[in-house]
Amino acid sequence: MKFENGGPGGLGHPRPRSNVEVQLEHPAEETKRLQRCINDLVRVLALPSIWSGGEPSQILRTLLDALLCTLHLDIVYGWLKDPVGEGDIEMVRVDESRKLMPRPQEICEMLNHRLGDDPLKWPPLVRNHIGDGDISIVPLRLGLRGEIGVIVAGSQRADFPGQAERLILSAAANQALIGLQEARLLREQKRVASELDQRVAQRTAELAKANEELRNEIGEKAAILDSALDCIVTIDHKGCITEFNPAAESTFGYRRDEVVGKLLADVIIPASLREKHRRGFARYLATGESRVLGKRFEMTAVRANGSELPVEIAITRIPLDGPPSFTGYLRDITDRKEAEEKLRRSEAFLTEAQHLARIGSFSWSVATDELVWSEQLYRMFEFDHRVPVTLELIGTRVHPEDIPMMYDMIERARGGVSDFEYEHRLLMPNHSVKYLHLIAHGARDKDGHLEYIGAVQDVTQRRLSEEALRKAQSELAQVARVTSLGVLTASIAHEVNQPLAGIITNAGTCLRMLAAEPPNVDGARETARRTIRDGHRASDVVTRLRALFAKKEATTESVDLNEATREVIALSLSELQRNRVVLRPELADDLPLVTGDRVQLQQVILNLLRNASDAMSAVDDRPRQLLIRTERDEGDRVRLTVQDAGVGFDPQAEDRLFDAFYTTKNDGMGIGLSVSRSIIESHHGRLWAILNDGPGATFSISLPRGPESAAGTDSVRNGCRMRNQ
Repeated sequence: MKFENGGPGGLGHPRPRSNVEVQLEHPAEETKRLQRCINDLVRVLALPSIWSGGEPSQILRTLLDALLCTLHLDIVYGWLKDPVGEGDIEMVRVDESRKLMPRPQEICEMLNHRLGDDPLKWPPLVRNHIGDGDISIVPLRLGLRGEIGVIVAGSQRADFPGQAERLILSAAANQALIGLQEARLLREQKRVASELDQRVAQRTAELAKANEELRNEIGEKAAILDSALDCIVTIDHKGCITEFNPAAESTFGYRRDEVVGKLLADVIIPASLREKHRRGFARYLATGESRVLGKRFEMTAVRANGSELPVEIAITRIPLDGPPSFTGYLRDITDRKEAEEKLRRSEAFLTEAQHLARIGSFSWSVATDELVWSEQLYRMFEFDHRVPVTLELIGTRVHPEDIPMMYDMIERARGGVSDFEYEHRLLMPNHSVKYLHLIAHGARDKDGHLEYIGAVQDVTQRRLSEEALRKAQSELAQVARVTSLGVLTASIAHEVNQPLAGIITNAGTCLRMLAAEPPNVDGARETARRTIRDGHRASDVVTRLRALFAKKEATTESVDLNEATREVIALSLSELQRNRVVLRPELADDLPLVTGDRVQLQQVILNLLRNASDAMSAVDDRPRQLLIRTERDEGDRVRLTVQDAGVGFDPQAEDRLFDAFYTTKNDGMGIGLSVSRSIIESHHGRLWAILNDGPGATFSISLPRGPESAAGTDSVRNGCRMRNQ
């Protein structure tokens, strides 16, 4: 048995509720639950991408870790049946935050004692007692009858498992089953192939040795017949048996004296083939023509008890004067046929597993450019499996935009990298697009030539799901921006009315100056310039509003965080002043640029300013001071901080501040901070909150500086990554 422990908490302690465990009471909470369920399902369905080629223990360890963190479980246990005599695999993960926690061995013994020694008989839901509290335990079989193993998930929550949790657990078990079956099939295939190679080599060597002895010691026929491992049967020109060696006696169940003198066809040839044998023998005697003489072939023979067996046979004519006679060398190939059948079944299982998992395998000899593909890989590319695959043929399917990346990958591989990973697109004949993920490992063959063995997975569905998720997040961010627009209406109106009032005043003044006698042309000209200036001010406000609240795709550019902050302050200043907020900006000089979407970053800053202002709306015993600061951060990063003097937040709720639809405001939607964190994380940054030493709270953003530090995730996904080892 192997025991392992891990995880971020312990049994018996209050903890954040699972993403999917609460039956929600109204649509907003229902949306939250569905969003979290989708996120959890995406995480579970992404596990097979890191399992490819892994061992069962690694698959089980990764699955338990993912379930513990995703569903916030108190305990998750896994048991895999011994596949090849190496011992069962047993692992447990528990939440380590609890101090008084049983050891992993004790938990496994407790589960086996409470639920019985046979995991196949475990009920679908059990109430158990572990440590100092009740725990709900859900066993999940791996396989139709649990022949692969079992997964047990447990939680102290009274409503565990919920409907969505059951769905995620079922999806995780199905993914694990496919991964484990693939791992076992690969192992079995290697074992059977190795055994077959050894057996064939051994039997071939034995046959060669026997034939050599027969040629060198033809005069000592009796000794050869007695010691030969193959069945040796000689017949005369009538087809009657003249010799029947001990190996033939053992194989066919006859004694030599029982068959000598009998027709060979009546002894070891099945009844259905006897007439064909007689016609072929007669044709040879009449014409000297034979289709089998001097060749090795396979046929079906029959034993004395009537059972049939496959044999490999070689027939030679004995070089003697007089009527012809013949020697047949027969070998029982039952074991080889069974091994071949097992290998065929193993290959069929592997092919089906690859088809289900959308994974194909290949080998590539760099020196000769010889490519060997699995059947599933042919299906992915929609090539005829009878057509030899070449790099040029592959290029006809690769998306034109990814062709340069493909050739770059080929050149790097020829340069001798030991491993490479590569994602690209295919443009199919029907104009549909497929996304493929390739990973390969390089090794040297016996001649020292570089050869890559790899796997290719069709990740189209995953990419489409990711695109849908990004689109949903973008639309949610747009909802948050539009919500902010309503709150800022008064502030925006003030910002627009000021330059408009200036335009009207200046226009009236200009008319009076022009109507004077004599006209005041210089004064009118200056007044007209002020009118133009105020017009530009109004236009700038409208431009900033359109940029901030327009619905558009995210764009990546170099952003001056100070300038972006000043624009947000300009839009919010009137609102802040109306709420008696004293704004104190401290923007660092020579602040490095960051890379990202300017509108999204301004949305985050605007949300933090609004939250800080709202947090101080009920404060009357102290100044409502709001500090916004930019500065260089450690690790070559840039930090923006918003600090208020408001009511702060409940320390117990710190982990929930950034959850979607969690809010402490009576009229709040609870999406602002959740969307803000998603935006910052998509920029490879971090958003967090702490309570001040005095009143209020501080929210901080840390972003990487420079364009190279914040490249979009698509460029990573679509890139070709090489690792020299």
